[in-house]
Amino acid sequence: MRISIPAAVLAGCTTALLFQPPVVAADSSVAPAPRTSAGGGSVTSVAVTAGGAVAPRATRSFELLGVVWDGSPKALAGGSVRVRTRDAVTGRWGAWHTLETEAADGPDSLPHGSTAPLWAGRSNGVAVDVHPGPAGLPRGLRVELVDPGQGAAAADAKPLPEHAAGPEALAAPRPGIVTRAGWGADESIREAGFVYTGAVRVTFVHHTATATDYACSDAPRIIRSIYQYHVQSNGWRDIGYNFLVDRCGTIYEGRAGGVDQPVLGAHTLGFNTNSSGIAAIGTYSSDAPPQELQDGIAKIAAWKLGLTGRQADGTAQLTSGSDGSLYPKGTVVDFDAISGHRDGFATECPGDALYRRLPAIRDTAARLQR
Repeated sequence: MRISIPAAVLAGCTTALLFQPPVVAADSSVAPAPRTSAGGGSVTSVAVTAGGAVAPRATRSFELLGVVWDGSPKALAGGSVRVRTRDAVTGRWGAWHTLETEAADGPDSLPHGSTAPLWAGRSNGVAVDVHPGPAGLPRGLRVELVDPGQGAAAADAKPLPEHAAGPEALAAPRPGIVTRAGWGADESIREAGFVYTGAVRVTFVHHTATATDYACSDAPRIIRSIYQYHVQSNGWRDIGYNFLVDRCGTIYEGRAGGVDQPVLGAHTLGFNTNSSGIAAIGTYSSDAPPQELQDGIAKIAAWKLGLTGRQADGTAQLTSGSDGSLYPKGTVVDFDAISGHRDGFATECPGDALYRRLPAIRDTAARLQR
């Protein structure tokens, strides 16, 4: 299915140009061999010129893209990055989209800079326009083109079934969860081994800032794309989120290490310790989050918090681990047990429409714990 991009997938989107730009033939000298993953997935880099552009050009097929650079994640602060893509089916160029340039997701120590990714659907052409901030253009600017492929085949890709709540206080039923094998994760591309944090006190709700009108059967492709971008482009050890939920309410295992374990994620800069990240697949700035999606978030949050006796409608304290968050490193901050990404970082995530639903999601999660 072709996934269309809404007119404003990201906050800074602009309208489409009134002409179709010429396509420059792909030049293998600026497109090194792609980094591959099982099932035909790949990530291909295209260098951005010293002037901050990639002229409209043909590319290998891809479905998600982002821009990365060497050095400080804040190197493009005050600047902007715009991208546009060519539909592989219709051959038409879409609108320019503005990407977030300051890292909001990620580990507390980022290896280099990157924008938020954009899900474009099946595409075979790209153009990029980078305007520098006060620090100028960073070194190593490149656009990363991600093809999720068909995913890794697994002998046992059965989802974890629903499981009744135990007798302990605040226990909630474990919802059904699609495992990493179920969405086709290539385990060979992530770092081996797992990193654990202390007991989970807070769940942070995100949105992936990707299209909202996808077919739910395409959610595994979107997740594989985000996984490849986080690992093969950003240099993270694994996908950043601990869980993802699609618009139909299906819950997916994110970062490896055990869904019932306090796996250290890379989702809320400064507050990855003692927390778990839940990403709603889509963009919910103005698009209303479906009730099924809200219920899925409530179910996984209620179960995850209940494992350590945390009330879903309660509060907890976390200590900032990064000066890049809303709070200086070392600051002790009170959070709702189910908080939004913007509560810990200067970002629009998880979008105004979804953020407004968090009180109702807390109420639903708390009822599941009783």
